[in-house]
Amino acid sequence: MKAMLIDINLCNGCRCCQIACKDEHVGNDWTPIAKPQPDIGQFWMKVTDMVQGSVPKVRVRYMHDICQHCDNAPCITACSREAIYKRDDGIVIIDPNKCTGGRQCLEACPYDVIYFNSDLNIAQKCTFCAHLIDDGWKEPRCVDACPTDALRFGEEEDLKKYIDGAEVLHPEYSASPRVFYKGLLDKFFIAGAVYDPANDECLENCTVTLTGADGGKVSLQTDDFGDFWFERLESGTYSLLLEKDGYQARRIDGIDASKDINVGDIELLKEIK
Repeated sequence: MKAMLIDINLCNGCRCCQIACKDEHVGNDWTPIAKPQPDIGQFWMKVTDMVQGSVPKVRVRYMHDICQHCDNAPCITACSREAIYKRDDGIVIIDPNKCTGGRQCLEACPYDVIYFNSDLNIAQKCTFCAHLIDDGWKEPRCVDACPTDALRFGEEEDLKKYIDGAEVLHPEYSASPRVFYKGLLDKFFIAGAVYDPANDECLENCTVTLTGADGGKVSLQTDDFGDFWFERLESGTYSLLLEKDGYQARRIDGIDASKDINVGDIELLKEIK
């Protein structure tokens, strides 16, 4: 069964995948797999900028929205014309010859990745470039075009070492997607900087300890610029303890990490002797 892995941590936002998809499908008729994709309005592989944090602690990562080729695809059962089917290799196809534009599949898809072509009066979506797979290609155009190996495609068993630890979008939908993600944007960071206000200088090698509501702790050292980053955190409330020899320890409680947090520049005062 075919599967795709999307590693958001490796994506640099070049959009080669998005462009390759358009190049393959705009103006090209691959019936019975797919009719031509419109020039505008559809992105069967859609890359979206996701800006995290606040200046100057900002990260940009890139979400990829694509048909999930679900094992329990709700679009299949929703289609009254039986125009949507799952192939033996796991790829879900909307038959352009059978589709009559009922749009039930658009409403049924929980991932909002099915488009409607008003000119052709049919629903359309990613096909994993099934026409190329049938012609001997090992992977869709989007995967072939990716310069950072952020996208991988193949038999699920062959991708096992890459899929290990990956997640699916919205498992609560019970659709059993065949697209797996690493680095999903449901994890957060807490970042900041530590400085000495008396000398107006950054404090490197300051020990910063992050404590979660469950009592779990993790510590790190500030870098040459006094910066610290705690990455891939679960949503929750945290506290910070900042310590450095010769300085008064400082604690910050009640940090709500339901989104990416920049706690800003934190003063540490020298100990009074």
